[in-house]
Amino acid sequence: MNVLNLVIGLIGGAVGGNAAGAAMKNASLGTLGNSLAGIVGGGLATALLPELGVSAASGADLGTLLANVASGGVGGAILMAIVGLLKSTFAAKA
Repeated sequence: MNVLNLVIGLIGGAVGGNAAGAAMKNASLGTLGNSLAGIVGGGLATALLPELGVSAASGADLGTLLANVASGGVGGAILMAIVGLLKSTFAAKA
């Protein structure tokens, strides 16, 4: 993995986190929180999925860039949803 693929995954994660926050209003962390959770999730997905053999994307061609955007976006959305649901669950109990 090179730096370009990671940066694209981070950007995709931020977009995915904000998209998930817009879709799940009750679990939204706000724009900054959605972005940060998405960036972390996108970075993790972009770094770990190729190691697990799920995505063999490497290089700088269009297919690789789209795979990194997709994996980053999905990873960001998943992590934002998990953190948002945990936050709303614990806030409801307090």
